[in-house]
Amino acid sequence: MGSFKKYNTTKSILIIIILLFLPVYLLKQHFFGNNANGDTTPQYVGKEACIECHQAEFDDWTGSDHDLAMDIATDSTVLGNFNNAVLVANNQTNKFYKRNNKFYVYTDGEDGKMKEFEVKYVFGHTPLQQYLVEFDGGRLQTLALTWNTLKKNWYYMPDSTYKEMNVDHTNWLHWTNQAQNWNSMCADCHSTNVKKNYDLKTDSYHTTFSEIDVSCEACHGPASKHLKWANLAEYARKDFKNYGLPVKTSGIDNIQYVNNCVRCHSRRVALGDFNPLSPTIYNHTNPTVPAAPIWYIDGQIKEEDYVYASFTQSRMFMNDVQCNDCHNVHSGKLVLEGNKLCLQCHRASDYDTPTHTHHKNYGENGDALISAAGVHFEVGSGTQCINCHMHGQNFMGVDYRRDHSFRIPRPDLSEKNGTPNACNQCHTNKSNKWASNYIEKWFGTSRPYQYGEAFSAAINGDKDADINLHKIITDDLYPTNIRAIAINYLSDSPENKKLVTKLLHSIEPELRMAAINRFNIDSDNDLKTLLPLLYDETKAVRFEAINRLSFVDTKLIPKNYKAAYKKAETERLNILKYNADFPTGKFNLANFYYQNHDYKNAEHFFLATIKQDREIEMAKLNLANLYSAMGKPKKAEEILADFVKENPGNGMAVYNYGLILSENRKYKKSLKYLVKASELNPDNSRVDYNTAMLYDFFGEKAKAEEYLKKAIRKDDSNFANYSNLLQFYNKNNLKSKAKEFTAEIEKRFPNR
Repeated sequence: MGSFKKYNTTKSILIIIILLFLPVYLLKQHFFGNNANGDTTPQYVGKEACIECHQAEFDDWTGSDHDLAMDIATDSTVLGNFNNAVLVANNQTNKFYKRNNKFYVYTDGEDGKMKEFEVKYVFGHTPLQQYLVEFDGGRLQTLALTWNTLKKNWYYMPDSTYKEMNVDHTNWLHWTNQAQNWNSMCADCHSTNVKKNYDLKTDSYHTTFSEIDVSCEACHGPASKHLKWANLAEYARKDFKNYGLPVKTSGIDNIQYVNNCVRCHSRRVALGDFNPLSPTIYNHTNPTVPAAPIWYIDGQIKEEDYVYASFTQSRMFMNDVQCNDCHNVHSGKLVLEGNKLCLQCHRASDYDTPTHTHHKNYGENGDALISAAGVHFEVGSGTQCINCHMHGQNFMGVDYRRDHSFRIPRPDLSEKNGTPNACNQCHTNKSNKWASNYIEKWFGTSRPYQYGEAFSAAINGDKDADINLHKIITDDLYPTNIRAIAINYLSDSPENKKLVTKLLHSIEPELRMAAINRFNIDSDNDLKTLLPLLYDETKAVRFEAINRLSFVDTKLIPKNYKAAYKKAETERLNILKYNADFPTGKFNLANFYYQNHDYKNAEHFFLATIKQDREIEMAKLNLANLYSAMGKPKKAEEILADFVKENPGNGMAVYNYGLILSENRKYKKSLKYLVKASELNPDNSRVDYNTAMLYDFFGEKAKAEEYLKKAIRKDDSNFANYSNLLQFYNKNNLKSKAKEFTAEIEKRFPNR
């Protein structure tokens, strides 16, 4: 039991039959092949093979965002002004020019010094175009200097994307560093059949793709078997499923359809290279749920979300709407313009009327508005459905993207939760109350319950929050990703644990993963409850399960689960290695090695993390702890000293620094930092125990007693805190206090 508490803080007949059938099986393989389709893996054949039969679709695709996602830099593909143009930005003069039919940029490099860089590739075409530069180690990096194709001018991306962050060459957001690396951040969604091929040992890439842009097979999968199907007579095609294509795009429900787009149109965790043959997205991708702080508390877009998490929380999606209901998936254009698009489903007599829009029509007198995103809205645009129900914001400086959660404007909730609403995003000079009053005047006071209210209540410690969270979680009329978020907001209670335990067996992978993350392992029975998830059919679920179980002492894993545990741990390691080109990936890999007592590799990857992104503070703290475990307390002290100097308000760092000073026998200095740590850690009673022990060491008994009592006040349910004070009384022969306090303990803990 104690080990689990620690975790919370920190056949013979069948064989004969098989053997009898084996020779028949081998004969079948030899004379007939594995099946009518052949058992070979389908191969990528290129878009040219599709044109003969799919000319119309190819014509739609030509010139689309997918077609122009990436290309080699040439006179026909480069849209920016490289005619000796100049942009003064980031306190430097950047230059753009051509020489010998090649394109060059003069800007700051990896060392912060101004250098010349050749542009090898273009990225995108509207409303902006970016440019890629080739570096050693197979890296392609995206320049921060960006061409606005609408206004036809150069701009410096960090000025709008990373405001007031002072991005220089030492920051991981700098264009030469990992945040702007094409291989890991961009390639998979801008080209076809991308294999990242990151070499962990050399920290380099050998990235490949079959086509430079997002071509036919990026969505339909490798088409070699489809070509075989197409070349057969009609009667010979019956043994081919889905026309020989590995990805179904017709005859499927909207969940399957939208999931075809998820790997590019979502924020996500990659579990490996995309596999078009996989039966589920969760074998290669784990989409991020629309939760704060990346989204607003009510699920509205805040940072880039790439549509998926917004759309899958919408009523549209819950009513079987899918991407191609609104978009021509080959051209990317809308299938209809204006309100006609929405009137495919919504009655014009109810919704395309002044009594619903309450805004002036085009041609009427009035004043245009400039929205919070800087978008010009002319008189009449308020009658367009998308401007009230799909408001958006700018990303990458100039790219206005609409929120695909299709929500009702709620200025009343903006008042409560600080969330945006379409009314005030346009009427920026008005208050939320002003907008809320108009909504009440037009539509009355009744409002549908919005799940963000439950999440906000949980954050604020509302005692009734769990009631509404339960309603959301158990009602499958709510979007799955919203139900998953609600699981994470549940408080600790026996009733909630029962619900979470039940959800471990949900049919939805998203809910299983959320339940795993919320499941506390408090006992041997809890361990037995979670262990079967190591056999889950879905890779993302197995990954969450082994992450959760990795904090349990391996000695507690039952013998019959040892093999499954080891297999899942190997799978986990491979996922961590796949993502180790990111600084957070290196950090996670370092933690893996630390947990497994491979201190050499742990040290290597902690140091690599810090080198790549100095702002991952936990890497420094964990490295200091590692050095302490390695018997190198002086190194630990050195790291913590620098960290505490830069982060004097970090309670855990100050506490660890105090402990390591004591380990290095610098007791007076240690006491100073432990006292400070006690104030910075109002919920950590262990800090006060350590402070008390040091006061006791110096003979200051009254101070020692004071801090032992303080530990009890911080956590009066922890029996150890009472025991520590009693031991102090007995040790110092304070018999009357010990007797009096023993009675208090017996009253407080009658069963101990």
